[in-house]
Amino acid sequence: MQLSDPITSLKGIGEKTASLYHKLSIFTIDDLIRHYPRDYEEWHDIVKIGELRANQVHAVRAMVISAPQTVHIRKNMTITTMRVKDDSGACDITYFNMPYIKNTIQTGKQYIFRGCVILKDNRITIDQPKIVSPHEFAQNVNRLSPIYSTTKRLTIAAITKAVRMAIDVLDVGEDYIPKAMRMEYGLPDLKTALLGIHFPENKEAMLAARKRIVFEEFLFFIVSVLFLKDMATQEINDAPMMRIDACQDFIDRLPYALTNAQKKVWAQIESDLCSTHLMNRLIQGDVGSGKTIVAILAMFMCVMNHHQAAFMAPTEVLAKQHFELILKLIEDYGLPFKPVLLTGSLTAKEKRRAKESIVLGTCNVIIGTQALLQEDVDFYDLRLVITDEQHRFGVKQREAFAQKGIQPHILVMSATPIPRTLALILYGDLDISVMDELPSNRLPIKNCVVNTDFRRKAYEFIAREVAKGRQAYVICPMVEANEELTGDQPILENVIEYTEKLKKALPDTVRIEYLHGQMNPKAKNYVMEEYAAHHIDVLVSTTVIEVGINVPNATVMLVENAERFGLAQLHQLRGRVGRGKDQSYCIFITTSGQNDTMERLQVLNKSNDGFFIASEDMRLRGPGDLFGIRQSGQFQFQLGDIYQDAAILQEAQGCAVKLYEAYIRSGMSIDEKDEYNAFWKHYETNVASNVDYVNI
Repeated sequence: MQLSDPITSLKGIGEKTASLYHKLSIFTIDDLIRHYPRDYEEWHDIVKIGELRANQVHAVRAMVISAPQTVHIRKNMTITTMRVKDDSGACDITYFNMPYIKNTIQTGKQYIFRGCVILKDNRITIDQPKIVSPHEFAQNVNRLSPIYSTTKRLTIAAITKAVRMAIDVLDVGEDYIPKAMRMEYGLPDLKTALLGIHFPENKEAMLAARKRIVFEEFLFFIVSVLFLKDMATQEINDAPMMRIDACQDFIDRLPYALTNAQKKVWAQIESDLCSTHLMNRLIQGDVGSGKTIVAILAMFMCVMNHHQAAFMAPTEVLAKQHFELILKLIEDYGLPFKPVLLTGSLTAKEKRRAKESIVLGTCNVIIGTQALLQEDVDFYDLRLVITDEQHRFGVKQREAFAQKGIQPHILVMSATPIPRTLALILYGDLDISVMDELPSNRLPIKNCVVNTDFRRKAYEFIAREVAKGRQAYVICPMVEANEELTGDQPILENVIEYTEKLKKALPDTVRIEYLHGQMNPKAKNYVMEEYAAHHIDVLVSTTVIEVGINVPNATVMLVENAERFGLAQLHQLRGRVGRGKDQSYCIFITTSGQNDTMERLQVLNKSNDGFFIASEDMRLRGPGDLFGIRQSGQFQFQLGDIYQDAAILQEAQGCAVKLYEAYIRSGMSIDEKDEYNAFWKHYETNVASNVDYVNI
């Protein structure tokens, strides 16, 4: 069986079942084996009831001392409870919507219960535990079982069986990482890595497999960056711009003084636009550091040199907000901008008019989404493209403009805080400018890290802020409740159910809605627009709001299960508030009482400096965080995390340079006898043709 074979090639997967896999973007065997576990269920030895710790998964051997009792709470909701004990103490057992469980339980009999321990009203409870036979427990103790992301009607067990079958019959062919390099960097071969990541014999085997997969993710990424770097250095600017005194006049008229960091970055951009090579520059700066005004200065200089400038935003809502900002600047300062907005939601007539003004040159500033890259969008004289971190410029984007006969200056803005040592690798194709200074008029956000006991007070605080006319965000890690409860983790808050819970906890006058990435684009845009227009008071969301909406009226950010996110991502989320004149607050609620988790989250309590937080994130991540913490920012690798895996990233950089230099020396051709032949064949077939954004 080959990697490119369809998922239906596996026995037992017909078209109907395949359609379920398609919802997870699994179409081929390669997609299936690259659908890595999102976590593992790790069974530890049985403990005494007196040793149970809240918010941790434990197994106990205990006797049932009270018959199970089922209570109907509301429609479609029952709770079944019982009391169990061992020689160290007693605790409660609770099951939700499982009234039939009492038919399998006998009072006075001993069972092994395994589940998450919860502290409720000073009583220890094990929620929804699995009842395990002694034989099953002995088979699974100290082993790792994969937990996959699923969809409705597709179980973890079904995915596990399919992955096992695929790996057993798969012909992976020649390993594309040369043996000498695998030995140099301590990497297993591909088949061993696939077995080790899906079905590890122990934690050490899983870590070794994970290193191999993370290494190759970084390796292919960095090779792509090296190609882009060479492309960028060869791009000649055939029309250097002239410095414009009006830019300084505009700066002098602003109601605030630019920071020293803004002045320095603007000088670098001005120099780039006037040079004989095209600009490829990244502005890396915290939320609120003033990147937007510097980008507007670049557009001003471009327009004053009689060229067009374009700004690509990640969402329609943000594109409209930027467009409205441009209109206000025209009104307040008389800037010579002739703007046009181009997004997917415009009517056919509006799109046609916008495209006509772009190609005829009657507009000189184009604000839009990725719609600007469509084939039927032609420009009159585009010389500058500004993007943000959700639109990292890659091979396909450059090709799209080159086919239009355009080679513009590229300016990328990023609020993702990345330590410089890593930024030089990840942004190797760009010149980096850093804004490490906030304007003096910015009020620092007030932060607190608390446990779930504080939740009621947090709700009361949100209600008071809403009563003052403010808005709030609530972030949950999940879209909806897990279909399969593995018993291996504390219950994670989900957007759908949390929204209903919040509606009951807050006054009826508070307008609450939810937002998540699985909604269709039209629905997402509608909710974001309603929130931006203050038709919604509290927005319950996943991290989809990390970038893409600017609401200065929002003053509260509450993050549930904060321990499930990386520090840098939490800092990014926090950047959604603190954008207006009012004091803003961020509340991080954690279900973990572990000291290392609290130490990590306290970094956010102590500092609002994104670069310091990123460095601490890199320092504090450990093997225990491998699958529990969601990664941050734009570099969304399948397994790799730039903070936790910084050492692997640096090793992959060294390997990528060796491979790339050998390729250049060979005259950029594949020699069948070359030791790197398999790597370059795989790269050309499976990576280069699919590189769209540089961020994979």
